[in-house]
Amino acid sequence: MKKFRVIVPIIIIVAVTIILVKILTPGKTSIQEKILNKSNSNIITNTLLVNNDNKLDENYKPYKSDVPNIPFIDNATNEEKQMEEVASKAVEELFKQAKEEGINFLGTSAYRSYATQKDIYTKKVISDGLTKANEYVAKPGSSEHQTGLCIDVTNEDRWFVGSTKEAIWLAENAHKFGFILRYPLGKEDITGKSYEPWHIRYVGKDVAKEIYENNSTLEEYTASKN
Repeated sequence: MKKFRVIVPIIIIVAVTIILVKILTPGKTSIQEKILNKSNSNIITNTLLVNNDNKLDENYKPYKSDVPNIPFIDNATNEEKQMEEVASKAVEELFKQAKEEGINFLGTSAYRSYATQKDIYTKKVISDGLTKANEYVAKPGSSEHQTGLCIDVTNEDRWFVGSTKEAIWLAENAHKFGFILRYPLGKEDITGKSYEPWHIRYVGKDVAKEIYENNSTLEEYTASKN
């Protein structure tokens, strides 16, 4: 009887541990499974939807990446300067054209690994609380930065709000280079994120043009194609 009393708690502990591991260990979503055999240079991956409902595996990395030839803020890390190759070339063109029109951008953060995003999210929760963290910081696995297809930008004043000339130019011209404003004003209930005039996402010129002209989001575009 004593032996039985000892064994039962052990079995319960093991069972609970297994359940927790399954819950906390990131698994492959249907989207992740679809892209495993895809090149990051094709249209399917360029329009990959990543959010709280469509997460990436913790080991996901861009198929091929490099550092775009653009100015970054001084404290940008080597990791943050990486972008998926096609997006990297596109952002170079965007920065070049903007400069010719008197608009100067600086890159702040492009690619972030799952581990880096987890660290950023955890620190935000500790400093500002869970609610505020969820408004502005993606949970690990649900961040577009892990795809290498997006980049956050700023201006020389480090004050990038919707009313600045840089933000206005970006909103009106990003689509010409294959980018969209990923989290536009007035679409918070659809994207699940607060307005971010500094965050652009590469989807390719044709898709970007369609999303821009329809004043829509990547969520709405994806839904319309399914």
